[in-house]
Amino acid sequence: MKYGRIPEEVIEAVLKRHDIVDVIGRHVHLSKQGHYMKGLCPFHSEKSPSFTVTPEKQIYRCFGCQAGGNLIRFIMEIEGLSFAEAITKLAEDADIPITWEEVSEEQSEQQQEKATLLKAYEFAAKFYHYVVGNTDQGKAAKGYLTSRGISDKLIDTFQIGYAPLMWDTLVQQLEKRGFDLALMEKGGLISAKHDGHGYVDKFRERIMFPICDSTGKVIAFAGRAMGDAQPKYLNSPESILFNKSRTLYNLHLSRPNMRKLQQAVIFEGYVDLIKAWEAGVTNGVATMGTALTKEHAVLLNRNADEIVICYDGDNAGQSAAYKSIPMLEETGSRVTVAMLPDGKDPDDYIRNYGFDRFVREVIGASVPSMKYKLLYIRKNFKLHEDGERLRYLQSAVKLISQLQSPMEREHYLKQLASEFPDSSYEAMKLDLHEILLQSEKNRPDGDNKPILWNNVMNNGRTAERTRQKKPSLLPAYHNAERLILAVMMHDRDVCAHVEAQLGDQFNVEAHAVLAAYLYAYYAQYLEPDASRYIAMLQDEQLESLASSIVMMGAGHGMNEQVIDDYIRQIRKVPMQEEVERKKEEQVRAERAGDHLRAAQIAIEIIALEKRLKSS
Repeated sequence: MKYGRIPEEVIEAVLKRHDIVDVIGRHVHLSKQGHYMKGLCPFHSEKSPSFTVTPEKQIYRCFGCQAGGNLIRFIMEIEGLSFAEAITKLAEDADIPITWEEVSEEQSEQQQEKATLLKAYEFAAKFYHYVVGNTDQGKAAKGYLTSRGISDKLIDTFQIGYAPLMWDTLVQQLEKRGFDLALMEKGGLISAKHDGHGYVDKFRERIMFPICDSTGKVIAFAGRAMGDAQPKYLNSPESILFNKSRTLYNLHLSRPNMRKLQQAVIFEGYVDLIKAWEAGVTNGVATMGTALTKEHAVLLNRNADEIVICYDGDNAGQSAAYKSIPMLEETGSRVTVAMLPDGKDPDDYIRNYGFDRFVREVIGASVPSMKYKLLYIRKNFKLHEDGERLRYLQSAVKLISQLQSPMEREHYLKQLASEFPDSSYEAMKLDLHEILLQSEKNRPDGDNKPILWNNVMNNGRTAERTRQKKPSLLPAYHNAERLILAVMMHDRDVCAHVEAQLGDQFNVEAHAVLAAYLYAYYAQYLEPDASRYIAMLQDEQLESLASSIVMMGAGHGMNEQVIDDYIRQIRKVPMQEEVERKKEEQVRAERAGDHLRAAQIAIEIIALEKRLKSS
C-alpha cells in the first residue's frame, strides 16, 4: 500500500457506500420526525434531543452545540480521527480498496515504518496478554492482579499482560514473524545488547499496560515491576509512534463518555484509572509518569468542558494537582479537584470504602479549583499566629483576585471573612480592589485578556461554541448572504449566476470561502450533493457553518428577482461602510478646525450616496 493524499474517487465511493443514518445510528438512538431523524447529541449532554440527521442531504446538525457536517466529520469527531483515518475506517468497513497518491520516497518510508511498528506493537500486546492468562510464567502476575482487585473482565478490557523473566522472549517471537529487529529497536519495542551483537527484550518480569493512541492502536507500553525492581514503572521510549506529552492513557475508551458527560477525570496511575472504571467512572484518563502538559490540557478541552483532577492524596499528588490547575484553566476548561483523605490514592479508597462512596464522595464531591487552591496554600501557614494568619489572608485575597467573575470573587471573599471573623470583610474587599487596579495598570495587552471567554481573538472550540449560543442581531447583509448560499447549495444555475454577478464579494469571510468551494464543486459535479460538497471543506468550523446553511433549504420565496435584490444589497455594504468612515473623518476634520477638508469630505459623501441610490 502507498501512502499520501486520498484521491477524490475514494472519498466519493465512501460517501456513496455508507448511509449517514446507519453510521450515526450505531452511536445515537435516532427516531423519525417528518423528513428528519432526531436524537440526543453525542457531543454534549442534553435531555431534550437537538441533534438532527437529514437522510436526503446526508448531513447532521446539532442545534445545541452547533456540531455539524457529513458522515466523515461525524466519525472524525466521535472517534477522534483525522480526515485520512476516518476515510480509511469507512473504506475498510465497506470493503473499498484504498489507493493513495504518490508521495516522496522519504515520506513513504516513514509511513511504512509506522505501519510495521503498529503491527509489531499490536502483536506484542496480544502476546503479553496471552502470557498473563494462559501460561505458567504468567500465574504470578495473574495472582498479583487478582490481589489488587483487577478482575478477568478488566484484564481483557484493558488488554493487561505480562512480560516474562527471560531475556529475549519477545525478540524471538518478533524474529520468527519476520519483523526487522533494527526497526523494532528504533521503535522502542526491544533493546540492543551492550556489545552491539543482537537484541534483548526491553520489558522483563513486569505487568504490561498497553498504551493506545486516540484510535485504539497500541503505540507503547507501561511495565510495572512485580517485586522491588526500580523503576517501579517503566515506559516505552518516545518514538515515531509515541509522544508522552501528547498521549493520555485510555483516551480511546473514555472519549465517548467524556464527550457525552462533557467531563473528564484525570488520574495519576493506571491501576487507579482501571479500578475507577469498574466503579463506573468511564470518562477517565491518566498521564504516564510525566506531569500534565499543555498538549494534554488542550486535548482534554477539545473533548470536555469540565476537568476533574483525581490525583493521590499525598503531598506529591496534591502538589501536582495544584500545578495542573492553571494549565487546564488557560484552555478554557472548568476545573474541579477530587479530595482524597489521609494520603490515600483512588485504589486505596475504593478498596477501603467501595465503589459507591468513591463515586459519590470523591468524584461527585470534587471542589472548585479556587476552593482547592485556598485549602492547599493554607497548609503553609501557622494560622494560630497573628502574623502568619495575616499573611495567609493576604495570599488568599491575591488568589481570589485572579477570578474573572465579580460574583465568584465576592463569594470566596465572604467565605474567607466568615472563616476568620476577626478580620474585616470590607478591608479584604479594599485589598482586592487595590490588587485588581494594579493588575489592570500593569497589563500590556489592554482588552486582550488571556481568558478564552473574554478574548475575541481566540479561535478555540469552547469559546467559539459559547459565542454561538449567545443570541445576536445580525446585519441584513449577513442573512442575505446565508440565504443566497443556501439556494446555491441546492441549485447549480443559481450558483453560476451568483458567481458571475458577485464572485467573491461576500462581506463575511467564511461566506466567501463557502462560495469559492461551491464554485469549485459545480465545476466538477453537475448535481448538488450537500454531503459531497461538505467533504471538500475539511475544516470543522466551515463544515458546521455549511451544514447550518444547507438546513435552511432553498425556499424562503427565493426567485431570480429576490436573489438579484440580495446581490445588490451585498454589493452596497462596502460603499455603506465607506460612507460611515467618511462621516467620522468629516467630524474629526471639523473638530480640528480644518473646514476646507471637511467640505471636501462632504462632497465625497454626496457622491457615494448618489452611487448607492443608483446601484
